[in-house]
Amino acid sequence: MNCARILVARAIFPPTLARLRQHFEVQDNQADNAWSAHELAQQLADKDGALLTGVQRIDAPLLAACPRLRIAANMTVGYNNFDLQAMAAAGVRGTNTPDVLTETTADFGFALLLATARRMAEAERFLRAGRWQDWRYDMFAGAEVHGSTLGILGMGRIGQAIARRAAHGFGMRVLYHNRSRLAPALEAACQAHYVGKDALLAQADHLLLVLPYTPQNHHAIGAPELARMKPGATLVNIARGGIVDDAALAQALRSGPLAAAGLDVFEGEPAVHPALLDVPNVVLTPHIASATLATRRAMAELAADNLIAFFDGRGPLTPVG
Repeated sequence: MNCARILVARAIFPPTLARLRQHFEVQDNQADNAWSAHELAQQLADKDGALLTGVQRIDAPLLAACPRLRIAANMTVGYNNFDLQAMAAAGVRGTNTPDVLTETTADFGFALLLATARRMAEAERFLRAGRWQDWRYDMFAGAEVHGSTLGILGMGRIGQAIARRAAHGFGMRVLYHNRSRLAPALEAACQAHYVGKDALLAQADHLLLVLPYTPQNHHAIGAPELARMKPGATLVNIARGGIVDDAALAQALRSGPLAAAGLDVFEGEPAVHPALLDVPNVVLTPHIASATLATRRAMAELAADNLIAFFDGRGPLTPVG
């Protein structure tokens, strides 16, 4: 057994926890308590490594209180909970779990797009309330998906997987905007066409967000961008909260130009902006895009693999920063 001491900051799958115990001295949190920043620092003060779920902030004040910490392994693909500059200064590595959740998250993104465009949440609420008494020609008539134009903002692994589903499965015209353009072979495989951000906003019938959160991407979709979107378009966010100005989005859903939105992520989650709860034409899910048992297990195992490889001297498998 390695002499390193590991904190597992939230409940995880018992087999993954048992595997970690074969390698390390492990303190778990199977009670799944959500610690404050101060409580997390207290728990990490004598630890060499941590397995995190992406909501625990690793920043300069915490690092100052945790001098033994050498690695923080996120059980997520995102890592905006890491202050990478502070971690580098303290000599602390960070890791994430890319690839293992790509296809599952793309499935969910497309499912949320379909639910949003076809007004499924509105229709279900209507039915459950006992209001379905007859049929009308325009009852919950939504937007076409097959053959329409999909705009993807952010074209990493998940964006590419969504593009393939859209082009090959639904005959959609796929446009994308990204910090850098894909190689021609990748564009061809995705049947996707690169355009500027303004063109993406103006032409997309459905806009799907899969870009990472950075300070530069904060409110990348705000009131000005929403106003430039195609009238009657839908917006789906499976990326990160803060990329969309949720207050501006609620207003756009009330007064146009948007027809509907589907959101799996929110600013300040688990809190949701109250205005989004008051508009009918939005589908809301609690950050579950990667939530299949097989994928979540794979994410937990990769986070554990990163810790094991690091303390074995091989270096982390999927480092960030």
